[in-house]
Amino acid sequence: MLDDRSKLLLKALVERYIADGQPVGSRTLSKASGLELSPATIRNVMSDLEELGLIVSPHTSAGRVPTARGYRLFVDTMLTLKPGHSVAGAIGAQMLVPDQPQKVLSNAAHMLSSLSQFVGVVMAPRRTSVFRHIEFLRLSERRLLVIIVSPEGDVQNRVIFTETDFTQTQLIEAANFLNSHYAGMAMEEVRERLKNEVEALRGEIASLMQAAVLVSSEAIESRDEVMVAGERNLLAVSDFSGDMSSLRKLFDLFEQKAQLMRLLDVSSRAEGVRIYIGGESQVIPYQELSVVTAPYEVDGRVVGTLGVIGPMRMPYEKMIQIVDITSKLVSTALSHSK
Repeated sequence: MLDDRSKLLLKALVERYIADGQPVGSRTLSKASGLELSPATIRNVMSDLEELGLIVSPHTSAGRVPTARGYRLFVDTMLTLKPGHSVAGAIGAQMLVPDQPQKVLSNAAHMLSSLSQFVGVVMAPRRTSVFRHIEFLRLSERRLLVIIVSPEGDVQNRVIFTETDFTQTQLIEAANFLNSHYAGMAMEEVRERLKNEVEALRGEIASLMQAAVLVSSEAIESRDEVMVAGERNLLAVSDFSGDMSSLRKLFDLFEQKAQLMRLLDVSSRAEGVRIYIGGESQVIPYQELSVVTAPYEVDGRVVGTLGVIGPMRMPYEKMIQIVDITSKLVSTALSHSK
């Protein structure tokens, strides 16, 4: 446990370092804290904070910088959120238009990036694999193109190989059967129904339909479910600019997106804004990064997560407000866009 003086000095040090990006010395800390303390007293307190693993002294400087543990204590116990009029105003100026859900989410990712000057990420709601229309096109012997149209009008194409060489007439017959009996159902339900109704169909047609339903389900569900905007912003962050290997790892992270998906999926099960500092999330084990996330809802039900990824030295108060307000705006836009 820290006494009040130590807490005040740690808070002042973190705030000064976030603002300036330079190690904080005892003279600077004396002015920033507003405490009438001698430089020797401040040095003693800083030495204690260093022993506790809350701050560290870089080799090149007599000043100190916060550790991930120091940032965590600062965020958990010392951060005071003031009404974010400037943030709310900036977000209001980029208001999310509830025209199409995907557009709302894409806008949100770019908005998070623009306002934070870091990376904006949004996990789209998981889609249920429902189809509105399906068609088959014979490409060559035993090779077909399956064309699937989602309820939103998105078109997906998949090539499948079959044991039987179907004529185009048979393919039209199979598509007509699926469209007239199953359009609007989830693919899982169609798959179950087909198992029970194969007796009414010729064996080859039934196997074609089952193969088509399987590939259609994968096509609709295997969408890129994470939207990332503003990766290039990290090139301008001084904390990363001197370390190209770290930057390459970060860009790989944004490219592959699988780790991001897991982090955002975990965050969607939490209430309110979550902050992961350094390697805390386990999912994104980069000591240099912090992640601020919040879930968003449709009609009161959590359906996804969004957030900001940036350096540990980020203005947490501002990031929390940006993420919190954006999640509420997205929730409102999506609830009105159906």
